[in-house]
Amino acid sequence: MDIINPKGDKTLRVSTEFCGRELSLEVNRLAFRSEAAVLVTYGDTVVLGNVNVGDPISGMDYFPLTIDYEERFYAAGKISGSRYIKREGKPSDDAVLIGRLIDRPIRPLFPKGYRNQVQAVATVLSLDPEVRPDAVAMIAISTAMTLTGVPFDGPVAGVRVGLVDGKLVAYPNTSDIKTSDLDIMVACVKDGVMMVEAGANEVSEATIVEAMEVALKAVQPVLELQTKLAKDLKVQAQEYELLLPDADIDEAVTDFLKGKLGDKVQGGYFERKASLDELRQQMVDKFSADLGEDAWGAVKGQYLDAFELIVNKDVREQIITKGVRPDGRELTQVRPLSSQVGVLPRTHGSAIFTRGVTQALNITTLAPLSYTQAVDTMEKDEERRYFHHYNAPAYTLGETGRMGSPGRREIGHGYLAERAVSPMLPSEEDFPYAIRTVTEIMSQHGSTSMAATCSSVLSLMDAGVPLKRPVSGVAMGLIMDGKKPVVLTDIQDAEDFAGDMDFKVTGTTEGVTALQMDMKVHGLPVDVLAKAIEQAKQGRADILAHMLSVIKAPRAELSQYAPRVETIKINPDKIRDVIGKGGETIQRIIAETGADIDIKDDGTVFLASNDGEMMAKVKQMIADLTEEPEVGKIYRQRPVVKVMDFGAFVNLFPGTDGMVHVSEMAEERVESPSDVVKEGDLVDVKLMAIDDRGRLNLSMKKAKG
Repeated sequence: MDIINPKGDKTLRVSTEFCGRELSLEVNRLAFRSEAAVLVTYGDTVVLGNVNVGDPISGMDYFPLTIDYEERFYAAGKISGSRYIKREGKPSDDAVLIGRLIDRPIRPLFPKGYRNQVQAVATVLSLDPEVRPDAVAMIAISTAMTLTGVPFDGPVAGVRVGLVDGKLVAYPNTSDIKTSDLDIMVACVKDGVMMVEAGANEVSEATIVEAMEVALKAVQPVLELQTKLAKDLKVQAQEYELLLPDADIDEAVTDFLKGKLGDKVQGGYFERKASLDELRQQMVDKFSADLGEDAWGAVKGQYLDAFELIVNKDVREQIITKGVRPDGRELTQVRPLSSQVGVLPRTHGSAIFTRGVTQALNITTLAPLSYTQAVDTMEKDEERRYFHHYNAPAYTLGETGRMGSPGRREIGHGYLAERAVSPMLPSEEDFPYAIRTVTEIMSQHGSTSMAATCSSVLSLMDAGVPLKRPVSGVAMGLIMDGKKPVVLTDIQDAEDFAGDMDFKVTGTTEGVTALQMDMKVHGLPVDVLAKAIEQAKQGRADILAHMLSVIKAPRAELSQYAPRVETIKINPDKIRDVIGKGGETIQRIIAETGADIDIKDDGTVFLASNDGEMMAKVKQMIADLTEEPEVGKIYRQRPVVKVMDFGAFVNLFPGTDGMVHVSEMAEERVESPSDVVKEGDLVDVKLMAIDDRGRLNLSMKKAKG
C-alpha cells in the first residue's frame, strides 16, 4: 500500500546502477513539510536527506550553511554499549567528520554573497554493514539541495575507492576497505573533482591520481540520476538576493589602493601585516573624513570588505603575472623551518615544529593497552590504540574567543594528522602501548594540520616510539590563470584566501599516507590535481630533511617517566585462574604490585609498571597461577599439603597438586610416609607422568642429584 501524501504528491522513485548495485532516489514518501526530502537506498543502506531554506540573516558576512550527519544505532540493529546512556546524544567524531565531508564539496557551489540560512540533515535509517553510508548521505543531501531550487551549482556525488587484490575498485565492501592500502573518498561534479579525502599505506602519487579518475567516471550515472529527478519534478528556482560589494565602494577603494600594493606590501608576515594595517588605517581616515562620521559608520564594514577583496586580487595577480608570492618565496619554496624536541621535562615525548609563523607544540603520552579508547558508534564497536587531539584557541590568531570543547575544524585537523601517522606506527605486539599525541597550536598562519602532523612525528620519535618511517606533510595551493594552473608549495593564509584550492599531502619517502583536498572553484580536472600532487612530493622531502636534522631516529630508550610494558603469553584456558572468582585474584595481584594488567582473549597478557622489582613480582605471580605441569621437570622446594598412608600430596603451583607414592620417597624402603614428611615440609619432586585421568605422579628420590 502506498503512503498517502497530505499534499497530494505521488511517490516518485528513480534508480540507476552504481558500482555494481542499484541506487534509488525516492521523494514524497517521508518528511512532508521539508522543502526537499529524498530517501536514498543503496544495498540495505538507507539515508534520508532533508534540506530547508530560511531567510537571509542581517549583517551575516558568511554563508550560513549547516550540514549535519545523524547516526542512529537502530540502523545497524544495535543498542549503545554504554551502561548509562542508551539514547544518541553528542555526535561521535565519525559523525562530525562525515558532516564535514559532505559540507566541503557542497559549500563552494553556492554563489558568493548568498546569505540565506540553509540546513541539510542526513539521517541514516538502515545500515548495510558492507556499504558505508557516507557517500550515500552525500548523494542524499546533494539531491535534496537540487530539489529545493536554491542557487546550488550541483549536483554532487561521492564515491570511495580502494585497492582490492591490487586493483582499484569503486565503492568496495567495508570488509575490503579494512585490508586495503588505499581508502580514498572523492566528491565530483560532472566535469571535475570537488573534494578528496584519503588515507593510505605509502601509496604512490600515480595510484592516487588513477583513483581520482576511477571515481570521476564511477559517479557519472548518479549525477545524471539527480538531474533527471529534478527535471521530472519540474523544480522551480527560488528567488534570492546576493549580498555583494557595492560597485561604487569597490571602485573607490580600488582607486585608493592603486599603486600601493604589489611589492610595496611584500615581506614576511609581520612586515606585511604592518604595511597592510597602516594602509587600511589610511583608507579609514580618508573615507571617514570624506563621508562624515555618521555616514561612515553605516558603510565602514563594506569598505573594509572591499579592502580585503582587492588585496586578495592583488595576491593572485602578483603570483600569476610575476610569479611573486606575498613573502617573496619561490612557488616551490617552503617557509623557514625550525624545530626542537625534548622541550618539556616530565612528558614522555615533546616537540615544537615551527614553519614561518605557524607553530605547533606536540606532546606524546604512553600508557598500557588498558588505556585504549572504546569506540561505540552506529558503524563501529572497536578499540583505538592511537589518538591525536588538536587544540587551536583564539589566541593562536591574536584574537579573543570563548574556550570550550573542540569544534568541527579541530576534530577534522586532529583526524587528518592521526590518519597521516597511523600506517607508520609499530604493531601492538612490537610496541604494546596506547599512544596519545596532543597538538597545541601556538600560532596560526596557514596549514596547522600539517604542522600538527610534523610535530607529532617529532614528538613520537622523541618518546622512543619505533615508527616504521617518519612522516612529513605540506599544504599546497592553486591559482587558476584561465586554464593554466599555478601550483604553490606550503601556502600561507593570504594565498589560501586568494587561491582556488587547499590541498594537504602527507607521506614518507616511500609514498603517500594521507591526503585532503578542497576546491573553491567548480571542480578541477584530474590532470591539474596530478600536478599539485607531484609538486607536493618535493615539498614533503624538504620538510622531512629538516625534521631528520633535528632527530635522526626514534630514541632507543623511553622516558624514565613512561611506564614499562612487558608481554607474556599464557594458556587461554588459564585466564580464569588469573582473574579469579569475581576478579578477586587479579585485584589482589594489582593491589600487591601496583602494576597494570590487561589480558586478551588469546592469552596475551600486557603488564605495565615503573618499578622493576614489582614487574618481576607480578610476572612470577602470574607464572605461578598459569604454569602447566611438565613431565620430566624437577620442582624444587614445593610444600607437602597432605600425608596419607600410601604417600603424600605435594603442591607444584597454585591449583595443581601431585602425589608421591611411598615407594618414590627414598631409595631405601619407607614403612610409613609420615616417617619421611609432614604437612608444610618443602621437598624437591620430579614429575614422572600424567595419567589418562590427569593425575600427576611425582618422585622425590628421582629429584635428587
